[in-house]
Amino acid sequence: MKVIATSRSAQGTGASRRLRIAGRVPAIVYGGEATPASIELDHNTLYHALRKEAFHSSILELEVDGKGAEKVLLRDVQMHPFRQLVLHVDFQRISANTKIHVKVPLHFVNADLSPAVKMSAAVVSHVLTELDVTCLPGQLPEFIEVDLTTLVAGSSIHLNDITLPEGVSAVSHENPVVVLAKVPAGAVEATATEAEKK
Repeated sequence: MKVIATSRSAQGTGASRRLRIAGRVPAIVYGGEATPASIELDHNTLYHALRKEAFHSSILELEVDGKGAEKVLLRDVQMHPFRQLVLHVDFQRISANTKIHVKVPLHFVNADLSPAVKMSAAVVSHVLTELDVTCLPGQLPEFIEVDLTTLVAGSSIHLNDITLPEGVSAVSHENPVVVLAKVPAGAVEATATEAEKK
């Protein structure tokens, strides 16, 4: 995904306020061997890009002042507390040979095919919705798929049960629960009542 920006020379709260009034967003790009650079972006374009999941977990092509694009990651977004307004964003430059640490969204598939849902009417709870991973930029997945085909009621899927893409490692040193399948209390009671009638 490409991000178009221009250099920003004016600094300070007043300058940032004037930028936002003009429909621009102050930002900074840092990391790598180059010095941190102050930039600005079009607010509406950025706002719509931020609504896409991939914008938060993909390597972006940042082009400043029409010069050659450099690869960056979105690292921080500051939003207005109650208005649909982006106040500031941070980008980090990345190198093809240096591992990056990033959160990748989890996509859950085949829940409707799992015994937990088909046979037990269980409620599938997504305990984690994203995963902290480390990998080289070229190996960064847009998302990680979690297959729920074999999930049964009362069971769970842990981090160690997920097959990660090649070159991708989870940062967690533990084995947290990712998905949980619970049978609602009402459903358990109804099943017990039916069993008593027989």
